[in-house]
Amino acid sequence: MRVFLLALTILMAGLPAPAQVAIDTNDLKVGMKVVDTLSGGVRRHQTTEEDQTDLAVTVYNNNRALVRDRRQLSLLPGELSLTFMDVSAQIQPETVSLKSLSVPGRLRILEQNFEYDLMSPQKLMEKYVGKKVRLVNKDQELDFTTVDAELLSMNGGPVYKVGDDIYLGHPGTVVLPRIPSELIAKPSLVWLLDNDGTDHEVEVTYLTGGLNWRADYVLTLNKAENRMDLEGWVTLTNQSGATYRNAQLKLVAGDVNKVRPEVMMNDRAMGGMGGMKAMAAPPMREEAFAEYHLYTLARRTTIKQNQTKQVSLLTATGATVEKKYEFTGRPNMFFNPFRGMPEKSVDVYLVFQNEKENHLGMPLPGGIVRVYQEDKDGMLQFSGEDRIKHTPRDEEVRLRLGTAFDVVAERRQTDFRRISDRRVENEYEIKIRNHKKTDVTVEVVEHVGGDWELLSSTYRHQKKDAFTILFPIDVKADGEATLKYRVRIRH
Repeated sequence: MRVFLLALTILMAGLPAPAQVAIDTNDLKVGMKVVDTLSGGVRRHQTTEEDQTDLAVTVYNNNRALVRDRRQLSLLPGELSLTFMDVSAQIQPETVSLKSLSVPGRLRILEQNFEYDLMSPQKLMEKYVGKKVRLVNKDQELDFTTVDAELLSMNGGPVYKVGDDIYLGHPGTVVLPRIPSELIAKPSLVWLLDNDGTDHEVEVTYLTGGLNWRADYVLTLNKAENRMDLEGWVTLTNQSGATYRNAQLKLVAGDVNKVRPEVMMNDRAMGGMGGMKAMAAPPMREEAFAEYHLYTLARRTTIKQNQTKQVSLLTATGATVEKKYEFTGRPNMFFNPFRGMPEKSVDVYLVFQNEKENHLGMPLPGGIVRVYQEDKDGMLQFSGEDRIKHTPRDEEVRLRLGTAFDVVAERRQTDFRRISDRRVENEYEIKIRNHKKTDVTVEVVEHVGGDWELLSSTYRHQKKDAFTILFPIDVKADGEATLKYRVRIRH
């Protein structure tokens, strides 16, 4: 008797070896390209990825993807069952669509099912609780003996009844007569169809979870800190339960609305990888799509299950960038006496324009920008990172790298007067010390609430908006600058 062995570890107390499960291959149809047998009067057909004529995957950045799978099928006319294998394990069944491209209207759907009760040794055994199985033993003389048994339970391990004896586990092989019809080898779509034709090229589309992408950027700053190179990478993660071979890949950037289910499931964490060692490839083609942006990979690619893949998004060289230092005050410090704060390092920013004249101009998907800069030995060193939102072309990109080590600021309230219940006057002194070997400009940004009037200032100022005063302060190398200003506020 021919058998197909499946490894199964079963916990057994006091037995020398675990049992194995075997299934008679006369009933094993997994792996066959087309099954053409009668089952309840309905002919069954099966298709795998080997029948694919085209595959396209569009991935959104909210853990969702649209899959378009085309296959060439030869189907018998009449009512039939079609098992469509090699699909995502996280399909949203309500989004599935099947149509014939070659003879539209000749293939009609009667029923549609998504089968995901996958075959495993444990589940096979559970399906045979209360049923007859065969136990194959091997005695010390290496002779095989077979005995019929009833599987009584799988709770904590198999329990068999052989005649009047009860066996707690079994050291040999358990042989099952057939595969239960409700178990399948891999997630599959199953249709009951009414077919008026024979040969069809069909297209199946569906939305699935488990596919996600994000943008990662590598910014290399020159020694003068006024020019930069920017490389953009798409980091794609596939945890959908399927592999997409030789697929046309598209990515959608933007906040596509997604209706949340009543019961939320936790998304799996995405892995990460850097792009410093990868070589630049032709950038992805970008186009406006609805209220979003669509990025298309110029070549086909294979997206394997449990794989993190990176593809080049863009490359820009010699773009102009500006380094800025900023000291920012707190909005709530103007209405009461303020006893001062300890020394504070100044925030450091990189600012550049995402425009064609600056060697950029492609809409930038939201992601993390990692900044590298050469040291005196010409080696690249990591100098900070920040996350950007989706940035259209011709907009400013502002990256916060951290706080400056050698530039510090100290604030002191030199006068406070309460003129009335709703009116106060404040006078502040801000000392900025620059311990660097180069001159810097520090922008002091004060967020003033209410109706304010600047009465005096030792430096020129800009009214950035209705509640913000900006003071650009030039500080010499190894020098110090002091800003003094007085402001009247009514609230």
